Amino acid sequence: MAEKQAKEKALEKMTAKELRELALTIDGIVGVHAMNKVELIAAIKDARGIVDDGKKVDTGAIRAAKAAYKALKEKRDGSRETASRSELDIMRKKLSRLKKQTRRLTKAA
Repeated sequence: MAEKQAKEKALEKMTAKELRELALTIDGIVGVHAMNKVELIAAIKDARGIVDDGKKVDTGAIRAAKAAYKALKEKRDGSRETASRSELDIMRKKLSRLKKQTRRLTKAA
């Protein structure tokens, strides 16, 4: 009777923790713990010789949007007492746009 071999999950379906464990077993991949999920998938595919025809995600844009969101949120919290209602509404709308932009960028990943 032939034993069933466990199929490996698709890389995109694996968690970052699982990807790190997998990347540690592959020679030639360094800096595993500093990589995010997208970078881990790319490194594993590169090491295995898998050609990726999918979209390229600009992780710099994601980080920039999150940094802008965080900075604007801190500015809003700092000026909550002194800012007028209309200024706070403008900040709220900008925060909403940045959050939607971040979600769109991460969804593409």
